[in-house]
Amino acid sequence: MEKARPLWANPLQFVFACISYAVGLGNVWRFPYLCQMYGGGSFLVPYLIMLVVEGMPLLYLELAVGQRMRQGSIGAWRTISPYLSGVGVASVVVSFFLSMYYNVINAWAFWYLFHSFQDPLPWSVCPLNANHTGYDAECEQASSTKYFWYRKTLNISPSIQDSGSLQWEPALCLLLAWLVVYLCILRGTESTGKVVYFTASMPYCVLIIYLIRGLTLHGATNGLLYMFTPKLEQLANPKAWINAATQIFFSLGLGFGSLIAFASYNEPSNNCQKHAIIVSLINSSTSIFASVVTFSIYGFKATFNYESCLNKVILLLTNSFDLEDGFLTASNLEQVKGYLASTYPDQYSKVFPLIKNCSLESELDTAVQGTGLAFIVYTEAIKNMEVSQLWSVLYFFMLLMLGIGSMLGNTAAILTPLTDSKAISRHLPKEAISGLVCLLNCAVGLVFTLEAGNYWFDIFNDYAATLSLLLIVLVETIAVCYVYGLRRFESDLQAMTGRTLSWYWKIMWAGVSPLLIISLLLFYLSDYILTGTLQYQAWDASQGQLVTKDYPAYALAVIGLLVASSTMCIPLVALGTYVLRRLGRGDPAPVA
Repeated sequence: MEKARPLWANPLQFVFACISYAVGLGNVWRFPYLCQMYGGGSFLVPYLIMLVVEGMPLLYLELAVGQRMRQGSIGAWRTISPYLSGVGVASVVVSFFLSMYYNVINAWAFWYLFHSFQDPLPWSVCPLNANHTGYDAECEQASSTKYFWYRKTLNISPSIQDSGSLQWEPALCLLLAWLVVYLCILRGTESTGKVVYFTASMPYCVLIIYLIRGLTLHGATNGLLYMFTPKLEQLANPKAWINAATQIFFSLGLGFGSLIAFASYNEPSNNCQKHAIIVSLINSSTSIFASVVTFSIYGFKATFNYESCLNKVILLLTNSFDLEDGFLTASNLEQVKGYLASTYPDQYSKVFPLIKNCSLESELDTAVQGTGLAFIVYTEAIKNMEVSQLWSVLYFFMLLMLGIGSMLGNTAAILTPLTDSKAISRHLPKEAISGLVCLLNCAVGLVFTLEAGNYWFDIFNDYAATLSLLLIVLVETIAVCYVYGLRRFESDLQAMTGRTLSWYWKIMWAGVSPLLIISLLLFYLSDYILTGTLQYQAWDASQGQLVTKDYPAYALAVIGLLVASSTMCIPLVALGTYVLRRLGRGDPAPVA
């Protein structure tokens, strides 16, 4: 079987596959948000520490397990112990959940990409109302970018209870996204190995172009100063450390089984230790690099909004008090406002409610992550750039490359255990297995194109993987160090690669990393308990903004099932194996 197993054409292909998988949308829309929330430059301190004590060791562990066992997640953990097959099953279940909703982001990226060729951009102006007497009321209450996202893209319902109808345009984009993924994975490593060169490198080309453009934008320095100015008091904030650890953990894609699947196609002598260090360093460097790009764009947007606000106030006061054009400027605005308030108190009191409080700091303080950053904040900035169509096409093409690259890893985590299974591969060729997995994922994913689909997307995004992945990786670490045996694993690695395992890796695997994961698990469990009733953000069309609502009982039941369906695989499979062995029908012994 080992001889027949497909291999990467060269080690570089494997590294590109790992980079394409690990460097994803979280690097672009999650890390900048965390920098903004937890002290700008000072957030890099806990982030880099967590990279060393958590990211690198756990990434190396998964790559080493895949390369040693030369099987997908289910087979690899069954090889270590038959009782641990459930760890692999749990990884496949979580990857299946992730694939169901993650490709919807690629569908949205396709939707925005297609609309990026219009002039003007459809999210740059509000549409007219039905009578053509003014702008649409919902758009005026919100903004043109929010309106295009919530009404034109999602056509979102007012609550999760109102499922609404299927939106055929996003549904077609979802079909296209799955077709692209299927074509990329059609022939396994043969096709994926070629695609990853493009999906891994293309986003960097776009980011470099965006960096050059971003640094030349008016107000970019305001955003960069905001990012790099450290707020050292945040180092004493436990949440900064917890979020740094969480970001490292999820950004590298640990626990899904994708890294094990990729490493299983390596030559046994491959230096996976070097590759683990390279991939983790490139992943973290990309996050920091993407933040520089994001904050330069963010500074431009904040400065543009701030100056627009000032100009509206200046125009209002100039017209209200018959001031000479050009007399009132941003530099003397506060002084003149004080003079007008004292000299014309009655007239000023009438105008005062209309005067907006313009603040560059408050514009920069507005923290946005996820789809809000990608499809609202960025589009807000892009529409104000010159040649906005070009920048829009580049941006959404980059999002697509990041999203598809991650999807190749997600689908590999599902397909590798299935194609490794003799029972399945004997009856179905690899292309048919890939097609069925894509078709099933796409069919279920259509739920996210309903009018209430975005609310279900948030449920899957928030609850399908968090606790499950932490538990999976904790069991993986304990399994290697204390079930299989750290010394035995060390000798395996030495026999494979000819290199001894340093004390650093052993200390991290045996003690530091498991304790860190346990701490994160306890934090998330206590956070869920203390939160009480789980809530979500619903779109209120009359106000043109998001409002907080409680999840209905059936949504809470789905959340419970999402968490339980993956985590319960570990004890249930172990129990089933034990019962079968007691009945004398189990495997006689684990394969070493």
